[in-house]
Amino acid sequence: MVANHNEEVAMPDAEFVSGPATVLRSLATDPHRRAVVAADGTEIIAGEFAAATYRLAHELIARGVTRGTTVTLLTGNTPEALSARFAAGLAGARVVNLYDGMSAPILAEITTSVDTGVLLIDAERYADAPELIPLIDVPTILALGPGSVVAEDVIAASAHRPAEPPDVRIGPEDDLNIRHTGGTTGIPKGILSLHGPYRSIFDAPVGSDPAEGAPRLLAATPLAHLSGVLADMTLYRGGTVVLLRSFDPGAVLRAVERERITEFWVLPALLHQLLDHPAIGRTDLSSLRQIIYGGSAASPTRLREALKVFGPVLVGGYGMSEAQLITVLAPEDHDRITNGEPVPVGRPLPGVEVAIRGLDGADLPAGEQGEIHVHSDTLMAGYWKRPDLTAEVLRDGWLNTGDVGYLDEDGFLHLSDRVKDLIIVVGGHVYPSEVEDLLLTHPAVARCAVFGVRDEQETEHVHVAVVPAPGRQPHLDELRAFVTARKGRIYAPEVLHLVDEIPLTPVGKPDKKRLRAAATR
Repeated sequence: MVANHNEEVAMPDAEFVSGPATVLRSLATDPHRRAVVAADGTEIIAGEFAAATYRLAHELIARGVTRGTTVTLLTGNTPEALSARFAAGLAGARVVNLYDGMSAPILAEITTSVDTGVLLIDAERYADAPELIPLIDVPTILALGPGSVVAEDVIAASAHRPAEPPDVRIGPEDDLNIRHTGGTTGIPKGILSLHGPYRSIFDAPVGSDPAEGAPRLLAATPLAHLSGVLADMTLYRGGTVVLLRSFDPGAVLRAVERERITEFWVLPALLHQLLDHPAIGRTDLSSLRQIIYGGSAASPTRLREALKVFGPVLVGGYGMSEAQLITVLAPEDHDRITNGEPVPVGRPLPGVEVAIRGLDGADLPAGEQGEIHVHSDTLMAGYWKRPDLTAEVLRDGWLNTGDVGYLDEDGFLHLSDRVKDLIIVVGGHVYPSEVEDLLLTHPAVARCAVFGVRDEQETEHVHVAVVPAPGRQPHLDELRAFVTARKGRIYAPEVLHLVDEIPLTPVGKPDKKRLRAAATR
């Protein structure tokens, strides 16, 4: 079965204007409005933010940044990070984010693999820089502000540059960014996106209705992920972006009330933290118009609870870096959530086609499970320097998502499982084989199998079953420290199961369904 909304996504008829340029132009139309509120409460008006961004773009260009240069960001949730991403885009560079939670050796491999020409560091990540810099060979390393002991302050250096757009022609086929996701190789796969597809999402029906007033987005999850996309759309639509350094449920609730937040994005596990916080019942939530959730399976029970607490403001989303947003479950569609049934992830956005196909590639009828394929103008250009992997998932303009699901008679998509053995945790994605390969180098581990286990709230956790090496007795804390030091904390197992043997399927693969069942008994 194929579901699609064939309305055309609006694109400029005249000369192409990139996403970063579109956002900066919007800021210029109302230069005195609040554009960004930093985590410390500092407010930046639109005109000042745009001027600083233009100056930074000119400074980067003067230092050799041009079309085809990779600018890599070691940054957190700061106004400087937002500005740097726009400035690099205005200069024609492709942008790469180095995610928090990954170890320095992995970040170094990513930095090298994307041919980084300039590394930009903000104050939130100054502490990470001394461990990373000795592992990389990058021509230019700059700090986004004062206080760094390893790099020059590029913002101060840009103060004399023009506060106007640089004369750089960006086309829809030019590289925009490389986002990284988990993979079975040594480093995560790099997903290359172009300017044209990204520009088209600014016209997508996501976010609250501007007729209700200017949006106020709370970015409490990393700008390197979906919060960054939503921040772009909020600034473009005349709104304000309020930044928090990280997700803390109490801080989020206080910010919602203080800043009269209208929308924010969360993983379901973070939504559960909000529901369980003792301040939820005494927080003024009346300003909220949309809470956008997604990224992993959602618990029907907790969603019904969230509807009672927050009201009809929940918006479900299903997407991936390779395809941007695919489906949306609107607030009025949440009455489809029933006891014991998986939560649908919504219907395809305008311009997006979703097909359910069998292993033979044939389309399947409504209600029948198969692999989920997507066709849209927002698909990735491919995996960075991996044409082999690109060819596996992109064929004839269709992306094989690697997910399994079905479309019901009303065109709503339901997710059932993953073809890829992927564990989605708070902070990122974990491929079990990567952790297994690492743990097998530990002297106390003879054999192991890593698998995800969902709790009663549908939050996934990393478990590992280990057959100890002769005479050894591995401990969870020991293995967690071992993995964290080499891969990063998001990969570290949360639960250790010591077993005599790893059960196998009839074809000789680790039987993770059996392990998962044993872990949940």
